[in-house]
Amino acid sequence: MIHLVSPKTLRSLGIVGMNQRNISFIGKNNQRKNYRLVDDKLLTKQIALDKGGIPVPELYGVVSYLFEIESFLDKIRERQSFVIKPAQGSGGKGILVVVGRDGDGYIKSSGSRIEDSDIRHHIINTLAGLYSLGGRTDKAMVEGLIDFDPTLKAYSYEGVPDIRVIVFHGVPLMAMMRCATHKSDGKANLHQGAVGVGLDIATGQSVCAVQNGQLVTEHPDTGAVLTTLQVPLWDRILELAASCNEMTGLGYIGADVVLDRQHGPMLLELNARPGLAIQVANQAGLRHRMVIAQEIVESTDDPSERIALAKERFSALTKASLAPAFA
Repeated sequence: MIHLVSPKTLRSLGIVGMNQRNISFIGKNNQRKNYRLVDDKLLTKQIALDKGGIPVPELYGVVSYLFEIESFLDKIRERQSFVIKPAQGSGGKGILVVVGRDGDGYIKSSGSRIEDSDIRHHIINTLAGLYSLGGRTDKAMVEGLIDFDPTLKAYSYEGVPDIRVIVFHGVPLMAMMRCATHKSDGKANLHQGAVGVGLDIATGQSVCAVQNGQLVTEHPDTGAVLTTLQVPLWDRILELAASCNEMTGLGYIGADVVLDRQHGPMLLELNARPGLAIQVANQAGLRHRMVIAQEIVESTDDPSERIALAKERFSALTKASLAPAFA
């Protein structure tokens, strides 16, 4: 059954729509000249290392031209696992995750077997811009597979869970963990069927969870209870995400962070146009938080103080808006 909500109710809840996001949040805070720093994942990786000193997944190589594919295939035969992604991709499109080998073939995160020809075809499509923003010609990045923190293993299926934090000028506004499922083909993308778990900014504790817009209390594949989820190293995650505004010159961004077993929080990628599904995962709107965040930015220039004030102010909002079915 579809439940319709009136525009008045949505406004009272502080729910942000596409127009308000594009004009008031993105347009006013992100200079277009800086978009390339996050739209191109290679540039993001470079500035993260050079300017921010932020850990990122290891880069195995880049394929920029068709003639480089065969020599690249020779190189990755030495690898047991890797991830191929478009440098200018979005929405999780074009990401190929290899978790192991089977003779001359490769095993995807879903367990299916693929051959050299499948990888070759995938890279050709990537270079042609099939997965890139605006269909532009692209490059194929090949990175090391994240050895994710074992405490989060049960919360994701056939893929690596990541934490999306939306940040406004160093103030973390809202966060969620995206948990891969069989339906999402091991990708942490809510639109493809992943589970989104809203997180309390103060603690990293789960406050709500949704899949395909419906409230859930357990992971559909692993059965892990989502109501007790507590993301480890939470303060470090917030500090990493909050530092990305200054690093990129963008005032409003989404930072995607993964937890590696050895290295802790690592920056996976950044988004200058973060989606709005995070509001559903938190059962809360971004508009009220944005008003508070602007007050915080005006009150202090200190990065640590901005994070501390966000934890204090937004935790109270979270406790007041917990979804009854999840609480």
